[in-house]
Amino acid sequence: MLADLVLVVLIVALAAYAVLGGADFGAGFWDLTAGGARRGARLRGLIQRSMGPVWEANHVWLIVVLVILWTCFPRAFGPLMETLYVPLFLAAVGIILRGAAFALRGEAATITEARALGAVFALSSVLVPFCLGCALGAVASGAVPADGDPTIPFESWTGTTAIFAGLMAVAVCAYTAAVFLAADATRAGLPDLAEACRRRALGAAVAAGALSIAGILVVKGDAPDLYDGLTSGIGLAFVIAAVLIGAITLALIWTGRFEPARYTSGLAVGAVLAGMAVAMRPDFLPGELTFEDAAAANVTLAATLVALVIALAVIVPSLAWLFRLTLEGRLYGRYEPIVPEEGEHK
Repeated sequence: MLADLVLVVLIVALAAYAVLGGADFGAGFWDLTAGGARRGARLRGLIQRSMGPVWEANHVWLIVVLVILWTCFPRAFGPLMETLYVPLFLAAVGIILRGAAFALRGEAATITEARALGAVFALSSVLVPFCLGCALGAVASGAVPADGDPTIPFESWTGTTAIFAGLMAVAVCAYTAAVFLAADATRAGLPDLAEACRRRALGAAVAAGALSIAGILVVKGDAPDLYDGLTSGIGLAFVIAAVLIGAITLALIWTGRFEPARYTSGLAVGAVLAGMAVAMRPDFLPGELTFEDAAAANVTLAATLVALVIALAVIVPSLAWLFRLTLEGRLYGRYEPIVPEEGEHK
C-alpha cells in the first residue's frame, strides 16, 4: 500500500517534469529550428520572454523524482545508475550547459558569441529529452539488469525501444512547447507568432502520432511484455485515455483555444506515463526486479511520504503562485526580438 502511494507520487512528479520541463526543452527545439538570426529573431524573442520567469523552477520535479527513486526504490536505483550512467550523464551535462547558455546569451558581446551560446542552448535542449527518453525506454524494454552492468555503457540504451522513446520524448517536448508558446503569444498580443506556433504544434502532433504508430511495431518486436501490458487491461485504458485527450487537444489547437490546450496536453502526457507504469507491473525492471523487491522497508516509505507531504505543501503553492504571476503577465519582461548586431558590445 505504501509503495503504491509512493509510486503514484513518483508518476505525478515525472509527469510534471515531462510537461513543464519538457515545454522548456521543446522551446529550445523551436529555437534551433527558428531560422537565421533575422528570420528567427521574433520567435526567439518569444521563447526568451516565455521561459524567463519559470525555466529554473521546473527542475524541482526532477529533484523530487531522483529523491523518491534513491530513497524508496534503492534496489532499482543502483542498477539504473550503474547501467545507464552514459545517457544520464549526458542529460546532466546538457541541463548545465543549457542553463548557462540561456542565462548568458543575453549578455553576449558580439553576434558570434550570441550564436555560439544560442547553439549550445538549442542543441542541449534536444540532447536532454532524447537521453532521458532513451533511459526510460531502456528501463521499459528490460535492458537494465537487476545487478546493474557498467560494462554495457551504450548497448543498454541504444536498442530500438530506447531510441524510439528518445525520439518520442523530443517530439512530445516540441509539441508541448508549441502549445505553451502559442498561448503565451496570444496573451502578449502577437497573433502572427500565435499562428506560427499553432502550425508548429499541429506539425509536431503529426510527427508524434506517426512515431507512436511506428512505435507499436517497435515495442511489439523488441519488448513484447511491455506491448502486452499496453494493449490489455488498465494499461490499454490509459492508452485510450491518452488518445482521446490528445484528440481533444488537437481540436483545441485547431480552433485557437490554446489556454485549455495547455492543460489537456499535460493530461495526455501523464496518461501515457501512467500507462507505461501499469504495463510494466509487477516489475520495476522488467524481467529482472519486481516492484515489491525494489521497494524499501515500510518505515522508510512512510517517512518519505511524510517528508514529501511537507515538501509539496511548500513547493506546490509556491509554484502555483509563480505560474499565476507569470500567466497574469506580471513577471514578463518587455517582448523584444533577439537580433544581435555584429560588433555590438554591452
